[in-house]
Amino acid sequence: MPYDNLRKGRFSEADRAYFVTTVLANREQAIFKDFYCARLIIRHMRELDESGYINSMAWVVMPDHIHWLFQLQDKKPLAEVMRLFKAGVAYKVNQQLGRKGALWQRYYYDHALRDNEDIRGIARYIVANPLRAGLVNHIAEYPHWDAIWL
Repeated sequence: MPYDNLRKGRFSEADRAYFVTTVLANREQAIFKDFYCARLIIRHMRELDESGYINSMAWVVMPDHIHWLFQLQDKKPLAEVMRLFKAGVAYKVNQQLGRKGALWQRYYYDHALRDNEDIRGIARYIVANPLRAGLVNHIAEYPHWDAIWL
């Protein structure tokens, strides 16, 4: 799907929950398999939460992508939050690994949740991703996820 198609109809609304997926450039799996790099991502997610830009509800860092469910606050629009996230993580990971260049694919997928959608069901879908991918047999074995309900 072309990048511009993902942007069609995109909007930012404060207090709206968003389910976002973003993928590493070339689906590079070695980077997030590095425990320290995965934790850098998690730390950056928490920094954005602590800044008051978002309220994180659930997330998982997979070997080549992340899924993230958060409620957007009124300080920054969705595109700016994602720019801050992707740029901040890219800088930190590239510095850690001594590499240069793009870390993320240019686009990201977002879904603004409607009031009638099952937010906990979406959170369960997110945190069960490592199970569906066959990375672990039990979610407790996977270290890179969290949800506010657990």
